[in-house]
This record gives sequence, C-alpha cells and structure tokens, in this order.
Amino acid sequence: MPPIYQLAVLGKPSEDQLSQLEQAVSTALEMFGLRLREEVSWETSPGVFNPDQQRTSAVVFFGGAGADHPSLLSLLRAGVPVLPVVSDLKRVSEEIPALLQPLNCLSYASGGARRVATALLECSGLLPKQRRVFVSYRRDEARQAALQMFDALTARHFDVFLDTHSIAPAEEFQAMLWHRLCDSDVLLMLDTPGYFDSRWTTAEFGRALSKGISVLRVAWPGTTPSRGVSTASLSELLDGELDSSTGCLDESAVDRICLQLESVRSKSHAVRTVNLISNMRIGVETIGGEVIGMGAGRGIKVRLLMGQMVTVYPTVGVPTSTTMHEASLNSPDESVAILYDHVGLHPQWLTHLDWLGTHIQSTKWVKASEAGWQFADWRG
Repeated sequence: MPPIYQLAVLGKPSEDQLSQLEQAVSTALEMFGLRLREEVSWETSPGVFNPDQQRTSAVVFFGGAGADHPSLLSLLRAGVPVLPVVSDLKRVSEEIPALLQPLNCLSYASGGARRVATALLECSGLLPKQRRVFVSYRRDEARQAALQMFDALTARHFDVFLDTHSIAPAEEFQAMLWHRLCDSDVLLMLDTPGYFDSRWTTAEFGRALSKGISVLRVAWPGTTPSRGVSTASLSELLDGELDSSTGCLDESAVDRICLQLESVRSKSHAVRTVNLISNMRIGVETIGGEVIGMGAGRGIKVRLLMGQMVTVYPTVGVPTSTTMHEASLNSPDESVAILYDHVGLHPQWLTHLDWLGTHIQSTKWVKASEAGWQFADWRG
C-alpha cells in the first residue's frame, strides 16, 4: 500500500534532532492509528523529494552553514509547505538559503522537536481539529452502520458530521447541513440500494463533488453502481460483512473503511489546498505579483506588484473567528489575509465574516475566486 501522507526532513539536522523529531512525530501519529514509515512516509535527506500531488505532504528544512536542497524551488512552486528551522532567529540569514528566507522560520531553541513536530503535523492537516468527515446515508437503510462509523471515526480523532448527532434542534437544518458539508474533507457515502432514491442524499453526493470534496463509497452487497459514482473511491462490503438482521457491519470491515477513508481524506485535503492556491496564484500573477511559498502555520508569502508582502492563510473548509485570531498571532507584524472558498457556506455565516472584516482591520478575508481583484487594491 502506498503511503497516505508524505513527510521529509531536508537540510542539515543533527543526529539528535533527527531522532527526537522522528520520535515526536511517531508518538503524535499514534492517536490517529497511523504509523510512521508505514501509512506516513518519512524521508530523511533524500537526493530529491518529489511528493505525489494527490497526497498531503510537508517538509522540515533544518538550516546550517551552506544548507540547501535541489528540490526546494519545485516544492515551493507546488505549494508543499516547507518549515525552515534555525538554531536561533537571529541566524536566519546565515543558516537558511535565500529562497526560504521570506518564510516564517522556527527556532529550535524555542520548543525543540515537539514544537517542530506540531508545526509539521499542522501543515499536513494532521491535527484533530483539521480532520472532518460527513456521513451521507439513508436512515431507513443504514442507520446502525452510520452510528458504527461515527463511533469508529470519532475514536480515530475525526470530527464526524452525522445528521442525528451534529445539528442542534433550533438550527435551520438544511442550510446548516450544507454548511457542514462544505467544512468536511471527505463524504463517507453509505451506498445502499435506495441511496439515490432520496433527493437529499443525491444532493449531498453531487454537492460534495462540486466542492472538490472526495467521496468514499461504501457499497452494500448486491448494490448496482449508479451513474456518476465512478469518480468516487470504492470500498465494497463482502458477503458476511453486513448483518442483515441488525444492520451492523463486521468490525474488520469498519477498520478497513477507516483506513481507506484516511487515504481518501489525504487526497481530498491536498487537492482542495492546491485548488485554493492555484486560484490565488492565477489572480496574483495576473496583477503582476508573485506567490513565493508556504511555510510554518500554512502561511503563504505573497509579493504584490508594488512590493507589498502579504502572508496568506488558505482555509480548507469554513473559516472562523478563530482562524482569524490564529493567523494574526502567527504573523503579528505582517499584512495578513485568509483565503477561502465561499460557495455553499451558510448565508448568516458569510454575513458574520463580513461583519468581522469590517471591525478587524489587521486581517482580511479573501475569496479565492476574487483574489486578483482584492489584492489589486490591497491596503494592508
């Protein structure tokens, strides 16, 4: 099985730094049921690092005298996060190649391997708050299986949306459902015989595809594939893996689905991030600017036509006031923008974002589809 996530260490780490970082990352991955060098690849000082664009990836670059790597330019151009690490923030110009110097650097003296590991996992989308799944199913056909998957995925530190658990009674149900779909990395489709007989499950499937959200189709035994599902990843239930009397799945099937969903989630997160950055890059380059690359905290350095530097934080899913707060903390002395895709978000949420934007001037919202237009008149 190919790796689900791809991580690499470049530059000039010491043996102790490399050992401590590997241990910190390995320990953190255990909560998700993932293993370093198995589901998560771990390359140290490879001659070339060229990760799969359909897998989430990130790089740590340890600085030092003369430290460099031939893959840096292509990694930055591809939107792969690169985390420059220095012995001290006063030594950036001495330890970090010029190509990476515009990116925010981490000081190894402040937090050591654990801080670097956390930053690396954040760039890989491997913090619990970043792992979101939407379960789409017919209640009269797959209720017990949906509850099983909810429990199993929650135990693996996914934030799981299930309609019977995740919407408060007073909420506007359908608008909130679409809002939560937009905030998910993967649609888990429990494809029972009557799945496409429902208007709502049909819409959930179609709207997930329209947002670029990957779909994992769990096919019930004997279900005939419907037109249009060929783009979804497939996990077929085998004879004996579904108890027809209780509607429950065999635990081995649940484990298999969870692991496959992790793979689909990595692809979805990578593709949606690339789409956001690509839309922004087109807009920025159209107005004569330059996208330099992504560093710590997933902040992207952008140089506009007149030389203004902006740190842009792409948000896969729904941006919040917390997103704004964290971005301002990560880049307190910089001009900051939060990049997001507004399509499908709850109308009240969009109004809330506009209200926040008018009252907080240090950080601004930028719609991916309007990046060039907004950056052309940037007043950071």
